[in-house]
Amino acid sequence: MTKKGKMCDMSQVSTLPIDVNESSEPVGNTPIVQYTNISKSYGKTEILKDLDFKIYPGEKVAIIGPSGSGKTTLARMLMTLEKPSSGRIEVNGEQLWHREVNGKLLPADEKHIRKVRGDIGMVFQHYNLFPHMTILKNVTAALIHVAGIEKTEAEQRAIQMLKKVGLDHKLDVYPAQLSGGQQQRVAIARALVMKPKIMLFDEVTSALDPELVGEVLEVIREIAAEGEMAMLLITHEMDFARDIADRVVFMEGGKVVEEGPPNLLFTKPKHQRTKEFLSRFHSR
Repeated sequence: MTKKGKMCDMSQVSTLPIDVNESSEPVGNTPIVQYTNISKSYGKTEILKDLDFKIYPGEKVAIIGPSGSGKTTLARMLMTLEKPSSGRIEVNGEQLWHREVNGKLLPADEKHIRKVRGDIGMVFQHYNLFPHMTILKNVTAALIHVAGIEKTEAEQRAIQMLKKVGLDHKLDVYPAQLSGGQQQRVAIARALVMKPKIMLFDEVTSALDPELVGEVLEVIREIAAEGEMAMLLITHEMDFARDIADRVVFMEGGKVVEEGPPNLLFTKPKHQRTKEFLSRFHSR
């Protein structure tokens, strides 16, 4: 597994010009997700700085960059686990953190946030499975208690999804009886069974032993190959990003420094910071 890069001097990052490669966005398409002038601060520490970012329907976007560059915060905001300090996020044309009333944007209530967030699924670094529930119950819990699906139908959908990730023979076991790779595959099944329109994967292999990384990445590759949903992948696995992504985004200091198709960004990066970051992986 690749190692995380060191973060550069933040005072230098704030002056870096954005260098977006050509053909990095689909033409004539409406974004499924759009960040507009998004900033996030914790006290005096700026994590994201006036960020503009889009994801298009069915698009696979990989975000790379050093630790502390704002990658995970960007994803957590979309999952409503972090609130932006300023700016707007839209999902399927609807405001996520705001609602429009008589032409004015007001803070959204929890009902509105849940509704808009319903199209989003996320898999975290750590599996976050319920240890007291079987694998089948872990996957059906949200279907039954959030989506209101009847138990029999929920179990049928869960079994089909567990079969997709190769774990339909583990229905009655508990998370502690599975390897880390298997637990992460259950977490993927749990997210997919809700039929999201966009899936977020936040460093899903970082907590795994190296020999287990491949099985999880292969599942994600198979899901990506189906082409049905948009995917945002935050990863330090450069070969994986190159193979799976339609667009790769390099972030540093809370900004998008450079983005483009993987065949361009990995072979002919334009920005010096992108070149320096990628050189750490090419030299291994």
